[in-house]
Parts: sequence; C-alpha cells; structure tokens
Amino acid sequence: MQEERLFIGVDVSKAELVISFNDELRPRSVANDASSIAAWLQQVPTGSFIAMESTGRYHGLLAQLAHQAGMRVYVLNARDVHFYAQALGTRAKTDGVDARLIARYLAQHHEQLHPWQPASALQQRLQDLLTRRAQLATQRSAVRQVVTGVNASDIDVSGLYQAFDALLKAMDAKVQQLIASDEQLAAGCQRLRTITGIGPQTSALLATLLSRLDFANADALIAYCGLDPRPHDSGTRHGRRRLSKRGPALLRRQVYLAGFAASRSNVLKPLYLALRAKGFATTQAFIILGRKLLRAAFAVWKRAQSFDPARLLPQNGLQKP
Repeated sequence: MQEERLFIGVDVSKAELVISFNDELRPRSVANDASSIAAWLQQVPTGSFIAMESTGRYHGLLAQLAHQAGMRVYVLNARDVHFYAQALGTRAKTDGVDARLIARYLAQHHEQLHPWQPASALQQRLQDLLTRRAQLATQRSAVRQVVTGVNASDIDVSGLYQAFDALLKAMDAKVQQLIASDEQLAAGCQRLRTITGIGPQTSALLATLLSRLDFANADALIAYCGLDPRPHDSGTRHGRRRLSKRGPALLRRQVYLAGFAASRSNVLKPLYLALRAKGFATTQAFIILGRKLLRAAFAVWKRAQSFDPARLLPQNGLQKP
C-alpha cells in the first residue's frame, strides 16, 4: 500500500513560521530560527513535500534546513499563490489561511513545479553581494534626487557620494574576486562579457544563475526571468501582450539595461532601429533586444563559445513583449 504523501504549506515571516499539514484547519507555528526549525523538522517524515512563498531572505533558512532534512522543497512565486486564492474565492487573509492555501496549491500542482535547489556557499555569497549592490546603487540615486533642486550651496555632500562610490567599488572588487576563485564562473563570465550590452553586473548575475540552475532551453531561462510575453486573446480579439514578470526583479532590470546598452552600440544599433521601424515603442524595443541577449547568453554558456553578433542581426522573428 502506497504511503500517503504529506504536503506542508508554510507562511513565512521574519519572526515565525505558520504551518499547515495537508490543508488542515488548525495550523501550528514555530519560531523562524535554526534551533526551532530543526526541532520541528525532526517530527516531519523524510520525503515530505514542503512549500513556502519567496519572501526575500526570510524563507531561506527554512528551505535550507528542510532540504538538508530530506524534504522536497518548493519556493513558490507569491503571485501564483495570490491568483490561486482568487480563483478559489478566498476572502479572508491570515497567516493560517495563507499556509493552508500553500499546502493545497502544492498538493494540486507539485507535479508541474520544480523542486528548490540550494545554492553553494560561493553562489549564495555572490547573489547576496549583487543584490545588496543593486540596493545601494538605488539608495545613492535616491539621495541625489533628494538634494536635487535644493539650495545646498553651503552644504558639502561630496563626501557622501564618495562614500557610496567607495563602497560600490569595494563590492565590485569582491564580486570579481569571488568569480575569479571558481574556474567555471570565471570562464563563463568572460564569455558572457563578449555579448554586446552585457557588462560586469549582468554577467555576474547570469553566471551565478546559470551555474546553479540547469535550464532546459533559452525559453525556460526567459520565463524564469519573467520576460516571457503572455497573450491575452479571446476569439478573434487579440489583446495586448504583457510580460509575466514572475522572476527576480533585479535580473529582469539588468537584462533591460543590457538591451538599452546594446541599442547604443555600433553592432546592435541597426537591430534596435529595425525594431523601432516596425512600430515598437522604445521600451518594447529594449525588452525585445534584452530578450535576444538573454538567448545569446544561454547559448554562450551552454556551448562554451564567444558571442557572434551576426546571429542576432537577421530581421525576422521579432515578437511583441
């Protein structure tokens, strides 16, 4: 007789985990710290299915410990769970309700989901540094906006900008040092940098991602980044396509910036102009170009070859975002 599978949904917050077993009506809770999670996991059968929403850094400890304990771990996109709740007509929203929804979603969809895989210590350090660097750069821009237009001629803010720049430079140096310590990452980053429009930040992000996850094809990579266009058609009506935006926002932003940079290059500017001539708006053209660069990045990584811009220059196959 086949043993019944145990599906566990967990609503994660900074301080606690609210847990539902097989859509049970009475969730339980444990503190979100290593000792409490480890003690709870000892009571859970090995091989159980456990899911949680991606919550920045708060879900990471649970995912890591559950994986080490032999669970099948799934980190869900919060948007998927939200739309699932809407489809069920769920009205209330509490931590317990969310945990039950996650358990129910996991039970129904686990065969279509990809189990979470832990990053190596190097990959995790790189991801953390790159994320924090992006946040720091955003804060630097925010500070500049705050003082713009303010009469501060007698206030010296240059030291603040210098401090920001020094910290960004130090983080960049550390990222490059970590990449250089791994032969696969170093070689992969070097090849990715041959792609027009892809610089140090984007190549580091892509190398960290591609060294961790084995995407089946370029379409899977594009979908992971949330840059896949979703149709909105009904009968003879063809609605406007929109990006799914399901993946990491930082990576999506970097790919967009890569498309922007490529549009200014001598090599790929003709492709950008061709997109504009077909009626695509500026932002759409940047996204389409960025998506093409992402496909090139997948090929460069898989084939261990440098970038050949001639592969992007044909004018056919252009799609709306």
